[in-house]
Amino acid sequence: MISTLHIRNIGIIKDLTIDFNNGFNVLTGETGAGKTLIIKSIDMICGGRFSKDMIKKDEEFASVEACIHVSNEDKLFSDEYIVVSRQVYLNGKNLCKIDGRLVSVSELKNFIQNVIDIHGQYDNQSLMDSKTHIDFLNDFSKDEIKDTLTEYRKLYVEYKDIEEKLSKNYVDDIERQRKLDLLNYQLNEIKEADLKVEEEAILEEKKEAMKNFEKISESLNITTFKLENNILVELENIIKPLEKIENFNTCYGSRTASIKNMYYELQEYLSDFNSYKENLEFDEQEFNLTEKRLDLIFSLKRKYGSTIEDILKYQDELETQIMELENLEEYNNNLRKKLDLLKDEMKILAVRLNDIRKKNAFVLEENINKHLKDLEMNMATFKVDIEYNEDEKFNINGLNKVEFLVTTNIGEDFKPLVKIASGGEIARIMLAIKTVLSDVDKVSTIIFDEIDTGISGSAVKAVAEKIKCISKNHQVIAITHQAILTASADYNYKVVKNVEEGKTTTNISLLNEKEIVEEIAKIATGAVTATALKHALELRGARAS
Repeated sequence: MISTLHIRNIGIIKDLTIDFNNGFNVLTGETGAGKTLIIKSIDMICGGRFSKDMIKKDEEFASVEACIHVSNEDKLFSDEYIVVSRQVYLNGKNLCKIDGRLVSVSELKNFIQNVIDIHGQYDNQSLMDSKTHIDFLNDFSKDEIKDTLTEYRKLYVEYKDIEEKLSKNYVDDIERQRKLDLLNYQLNEIKEADLKVEEEAILEEKKEAMKNFEKISESLNITTFKLENNILVELENIIKPLEKIENFNTCYGSRTASIKNMYYELQEYLSDFNSYKENLEFDEQEFNLTEKRLDLIFSLKRKYGSTIEDILKYQDELETQIMELENLEEYNNNLRKKLDLLKDEMKILAVRLNDIRKKNAFVLEENINKHLKDLEMNMATFKVDIEYNEDEKFNINGLNKVEFLVTTNIGEDFKPLVKIASGGEIARIMLAIKTVLSDVDKVSTIIFDEIDTGISGSAVKAVAEKIKCISKNHQVIAITHQAILTASADYNYKVVKNVEEGKTTTNISLLNEKEIVEEIAKIATGAVTATALKHALELRGARAS
């Protein structure tokens, strides 16, 4: 849900912050006050099109920032509250962020479409895309379809994997031989190198030592000379007088023993350093061989992997690929047999999925048609069109194609939702569908932009009841000019237009109960009179629950 919305430099909005709440939020206000700009701002953060003409006069950019509460069940974010933002500049540049990370407009859109759904009279949102209809039907079918669909999709992943392997295999003998020659060349190149996992580090150390031969030799000579002729001699001179008193006091004895240990340890070091000197030599041929070996390792790493472990892993993969290509016909036949078995299993599950969907589609139709009647669309009928075609290629949902169809008048043919002409009809059909699917719709925030336009009488009360029902499972933000919808809200916001320093700006405030009743009265009758207030109190008291 949207927790906070911050808008800057859009139309007459200079700087506006709105704290929304869970439940049913209603925005009211005079025409031109800026209500539509708020919805357009939300659409902007949803990745919608935004004209630079909407940027406030004399400003370089427009920006929208929203703090959104997400369930975060998959731990994709560090917190349950994340900030998404979008800035649009006069030069056309877009700057979008999700949780502080820069993203493209399309990435922003893909993310937000799972959080916010905007419905207006002419908006084509998720329900207007026929590709999503099967997902809505799956969600409506809930637990009844879950296990079968999970089992089917597990097989489908395996099915796609085998198809991909078959498509990559070389049927043409010449092309297959070319591939084999390349793979064998790569394999032989790696095998001939006879790589060892730890050798690179050893060779680098060896090369570094040979490069610094003179420096090491000089340092060892100085060290052995100092130890033998200075340090050890001086320690002997220290130990001798201490030995004369070591038995007089335990502290003398312990310190003398420590210095003796130091003397013996330094003698061992001297022996080691002398041994290093004796074995120290610079062999130019060995140096060149070491460099050549390191160059070979570097060349192989550049071709086959960033580490020797990666190269050896690639060697195993080459051997597998060569074996498969050398026995390609047998390998492909085995894959095809496995694919045929998978198809048989998937077809059984696809039939089962089709049966479940048809059964639940009938229930979905009944429920939506009932709501359409409530919304005074007595002539309208909603239909779920399900096609099953076993000759089609398997897809992630089986062998079904699902599309929602509607007829708005008796005797007319059923048509796809996108072909319904009347904005008012679309609005009510959308509302009916949203009411039925509200329990399963994963979108957390639903926005209705004047969805009640063109609706009057008892239908308005029905619309209020439907939206109130949806708000039990979703955050709802609605713009309305209807008193009944205003009275039904959990939270009421008043959008007003003010002139400040010669410039028009939009402000918004959350109304208290007294202000809500006055707003209802004004919407209902155009004036705040005693009669209007009484009517407003009645509406408020009888609001949909």
